Amino acid sequence: MMYRSVLVLCPAMMTSLAACVGLQEGEDDDVGVLEQGVLVENALTSNALTSNALTSNALTSNALTSNALTSNALTSNALTSNALRDPLARELLKYVVSCALPRGAHLDVNIDGVVHGFDGELGLHKNWGDMGGSCDNACKTWVSACVLSRINHLGIATPISMRGNKSELSSDWAERMAYPRREGAYYGNIFANPPIYYACLSPEQNSIERVCGPSLDDCALTVVGTCRDACDIPQGDGSYPNCRDHVRNWCGSFPSGTIAYSSSVTIFLK
Repeated sequence: MMYRSVLVLCPAMMTSLAACVGLQEGEDDDVGVLEQGVLVENALTSNALTSNALTSNALTSNALTSNALTSNALTSNALTSNALRDPLARELLKYVVSCALPRGAHLDVNIDGVVHGFDGELGLHKNWGDMGGSCDNACKTWVSACVLSRINHLGIATPISMRGNKSELSSDWAERMAYPRREGAYYGNIFANPPIYYACLSPEQNSIERVCGPSLDDCALTVVGTCRDACDIPQGDGSYPNCRDHVRNWCGSFPSGTIAYSSSVTIFLK
């Protein structure tokens, strides 16, 4: 089971429990001033993320991220062009392009005489599509969070509201009213070796059926716990910033070595 609940004893054992609870009471789901969000569809299958040549070869070798996200760069590199013969690799690339490049951007990739088209949508790292562009660490983690949030256990396209601490993810009142149910937050680095896939649950949720299916046991992502215990306090739009690979211990602090991901996205459903 991939729901990882970590209990670490507080070093200052003399500190009263009341003082520790006070740290947690400072969290308020209505605190924050930023307003982010975007309506997107998601139908990326877990297999497309975890079991294809693009993930095992072209992504982790930096063959994709060290070059521009353009038609020429994809087809002139042997690793990426060979990887894209796999339909699952093309499915994953569809979401990478959609997350990274803005609406209106389009790539055509010729694989063995067949042209496959990929459209931009969110524009989380527009410069990757420029001549001579590449994907730096901020690009990798933002695109990763976006891609991870768009996994669907059944591969069924479902509208979601994606929100996070980035201008491209701004939302309005109408969207928040239409998509009020917070599901959880997603973060990591799909381009790392090995890849890093994390999620946390909104405090009012006990599952992520859209992404993991009926059980968390076989989820493609590591669900670290609740976002209240893994992230900073929610922003004004309800999204969780700075989510981590471990949850807080019983007195409200994080274990040594915990890594925070500033590029986390939170998903809301109808």
